[in-house]
Amino acid sequence: MKTIQLIVAGMLLFLSSNTQAQVSVNVNIGNPPAWGPAGYSNVEFYYLPDIECYYDIRLAQFIYFNNGRWTRIKNLPSRYKNCDLYHVYKVVLTDYHGKTPYKHFKNHKVKYYKGYKGSPQKMIGNSKNKSNNNTNFKSDKNQNHGNNGHGNGNKKH
Repeated sequence: MKTIQLIVAGMLLFLSSNTQAQVSVNVNIGNPPAWGPAGYSNVEFYYLPDIECYYDIRLAQFIYFNNGRWTRIKNLPSRYKNCDLYHVYKVVLTDYHGKTPYKHFKNHKVKYYKGYKGSPQKMIGNSKNKSNNNTNFKSDKNQNHGNNGHGNGNKKH
């Protein structure tokens, strides 16, 4: 009788350890935001040319230049409180993997200038269903619709 109880206890322990492993495997870290361009995996950063900042998908943080240094924060700074993230242009940085995309800021700023447009993209989520402080921004030059980072911008500022 004790042998059967030990076998049952062992099976329960085995099954619970498999369930535990399955739960940890299914946890998603670094999901892109609903306002992000659809159709990209293994991407770590977006560059938002109209506001000259980056978005770190893994850490869900904006990176912007403030008082002489790059700063990471969860929400856009107050100076961008009217920024509609569903409509500002997003360059998907498919060719960068690291922690400091701003090391390439000078190149990004020239290549993806304010008002830059590439191929339109569908967003992951729907802006009509979202309500936040970032819903009214319009670019100084154009309202933007996202990009894949490979648009045909030849204009330099």
